[in-house]
Amino acid sequence: MKPADPLHCPLCAESKIEHFHSDKQRDYFLCSTCALVFVPPAQQLDLQQQKAVYDHHQNDVHDQGYRKFLSRLAIPLSARLLPGASGLDFGCGPGPALSLMLKEQGFPTALYDPIYADYPEVLQDRYDFISCTEVAEHFTAPGLEFSRLFSMIKPKGILAIMTKRVIDRQAFAQWHYKIDPTHVCFFSDKTFLWLADRFRYQIEFIDRDVVILSRS
Repeated sequence: MKPADPLHCPLCAESKIEHFHSDKQRDYFLCSTCALVFVPPAQQLDLQQQKAVYDHHQNDVHDQGYRKFLSRLAIPLSARLLPGASGLDFGCGPGPALSLMLKEQGFPTALYDPIYADYPEVLQDRYDFISCTEVAEHFTAPGLEFSRLFSMIKPKGILAIMTKRVIDRQAFAQWHYKIDPTHVCFFSDKTFLWLADRFRYQIEFIDRDVVILSRS
């Protein structure tokens, strides 16, 4: 299926878009410039529909399995922070375990989530680090969101992202990650390299789903 109207990439705004995959629920398109794979706006859920899905997530801040999962980002992030660094957990969700884990390591962490922690005042500050765990795939306007995130990071600051990455078309066709109806943007190594170049950050691929962007 091809789009009825021309699509523009929600990350880089380019119009060089090709069909990437379709399933019974949605279509997926690939940007030829930044390699973002995305669901067209007409097939995305609205905010209330998204919340109905999120409310079923079980993210207990004291659940050891959940904390172990988040530690794959928390440990490398903490290792790169100077003593006293403070940050923001952007898209913290209803169970902000990561912020608690970082606070336990001596890094005070503010919270923001458009549904569960809508404190717009924290978006006016600047931070030594921003964490974004299992959030980027939900961005309906990733270009705007990343511009905002980078604008809130202090010089020599860090943006730490956790999201599973696209490998290729064949793997995507069998990928469970795309089944979640709230997942609308999918990033590959190439996408993150484009992002690092766009905002002039250094990039480290820490794990299969952890990326750290920093300025030395």
